[in-house]
Amino acid sequence: MFQFSLDSTQIMAIINVTPDSFYDGNVNLSPERAVNAALQAQADGAHVIDLGAHSTRPGSTPVPPNEELRRLLPVLAQLREKLHVPISVDTFYPEVAMQVLQHGAMIINDVSGRVTAEMAAVVREYGAGWVLMHNGGGADAAPTYTPDVVTCVRDELATMVNQAEQFGIAKAQLCVDPGIGFGKTQPDNLRLLGNIAKLKIDGVAMLVGASRKRVAGEHLPPSERLPGTIAAHTIAQLGGADILRVHDVKETIQAAQLVLQVL
Repeated sequence: MFQFSLDSTQIMAIINVTPDSFYDGNVNLSPERAVNAALQAQADGAHVIDLGAHSTRPGSTPVPPNEELRRLLPVLAQLREKLHVPISVDTFYPEVAMQVLQHGAMIINDVSGRVTAEMAAVVREYGAGWVLMHNGGGADAAPTYTPDVVTCVRDELATMVNQAEQFGIAKAQLCVDPGIGFGKTQPDNLRLLGNIAKLKIDGVAMLVGASRKRVAGEHLPPSERLPGTIAAHTIAQLGGADILRVHDVKETIQAAQLVLQVL
């Protein structure tokens, strides 16, 4: 059974095999380039490699399960013998989750914002890790949170953890993600980053992903948001985040290691 570490800050490297991701779309679309990027991220010190074949940027077009698998399986076939760190796959399709777990993945990074019996059955069967994200209706949504965004997100994350446990998933297999940039305004995102400690659930890992997102530089293009990304993830780490999901592994590790020295 996969168990998330709660001992030290982990760095999850983003490897997108998509043509349309908001920051690195088309960069690693070919299997060879994706494999090389994953191996470089491992060499740079990443603790987890997160493969994504379905863009969730605002305005993105949904990708069906067969297309996700077409993009993912050739990469997994090459990586499973070359990586010594766990592979995570960003998907909300149970049929995709089953296939990738059979081909070497160990974690399902599920951005659906829902705990379904179908996905729980797959996670339980393979003893996988499961990241549960607060979706807020997706990147294009703008809901209003009452009484406030921190309370709403914390309550929904706790509900998802309870639902997963009822399906037979151990807390150690679970990780929660507040979903920075998913159905939140800029003030919402900033409030969540500043209140990571209040979002944490006892015995459950916390993942934060603000890499190159608008929260890191609302009026800047993604290519200029690295300083803001480092700041956002440092704030999250100081609040108790266990995993930082990032595009820039070396820079994040340098910053995270300094933070660990003063915690």
